[in-house]
Amino acid sequence: MSATGQCAVVFAYHNVGVRGLSVLLSLGVEVPLVVTHRDNPDENIWFDSVLDLADRHGVPAITPDDPNTAEVVDRVRAAAPDWIFSFYYRHMLKEALLALPAKGAFNLHGSLLPSYRGRVPVNWAVLHGERQTGASLHRMALKPDAGALVGQQSVAVLPNDTAYQVFQKVTCAAEALLLQEVPRMLAGDHAERPLDLTAGSYFGGRRPEDGRVDWTRSAWQVHNLIRAVAPPYPAAFTDLGGTRLQLLGSYYKGEIAKGCEPRLYWEDGRCRADCADGERILLTGVAVGGQVLSEAAFRERFGGGPIGLDR
Repeated sequence: MSATGQCAVVFAYHNVGVRGLSVLLSLGVEVPLVVTHRDNPDENIWFDSVLDLADRHGVPAITPDDPNTAEVVDRVRAAAPDWIFSFYYRHMLKEALLALPAKGAFNLHGSLLPSYRGRVPVNWAVLHGERQTGASLHRMALKPDAGALVGQQSVAVLPNDTAYQVFQKVTCAAEALLLQEVPRMLAGDHAERPLDLTAGSYFGGRRPEDGRVDWTRSAWQVHNLIRAVAPPYPAAFTDLGGTRLQLLGSYYKGEIAKGCEPRLYWEDGRCRADCADGERILLTGVAVGGQVLSEAAFRERFGGGPIGLDR
């Protein structure tokens, strides 16, 4: 018997999954089963492993391609969970699973719901220049990120934060939120309030091709795209004479551009881009084929003068 007398089946992946599972274990919640994902060899795995954490604690873990099969449902039912928690698990749980826990199924989402429901919410928030985001704990429903809200924890998004840096903040916020709300849930005295989905937003997943820079946009918008997909994400890019130039990072200060058309150039040992609105940004790293270019290497490949950027 656990210290709380209650058990939870946990669907989890990524850093938030590791921290969420860690919180439940630290609070004395029995976890008879973890459902997670096998890492994709084609994906940049920069995050921690839920599978490794489960193994260290001797918690049985499975990695089904589809969590909604009869086999998985039977496995969860056999665990007789009081709760189901989903922490950055990538698949939707259907009605057969959601109906199993005696006290409900709850999800941890990386935004301030109802804003940025759906996929990769941190990246979308940075892309749209938001000044804050956060973590939300809510009851799961058949519609994604739509169930009643238990609690939220906000974080600031500074003008030059990358999505990776914001994700680290959101991970800490998620842990703090769980430490605050889960004890209340275990005690049966937490509150829930319906989400007004008409006041929010929903976004789908992003593809590497979505990182192409549109040089008709303002410097702030170009900067937001670059930092939203900066490594460890796939990185923004622009094509120069048939060569794909990856833009690994940028810095925005509202500086006035040197030219009147979008162009890329080096000045005082730094690579800069003038944008369509008459402002410029500093490009903190550029690469070709993943190989970071120095100024000398850049000039050798692309020449010494400013390069016009197609609108």
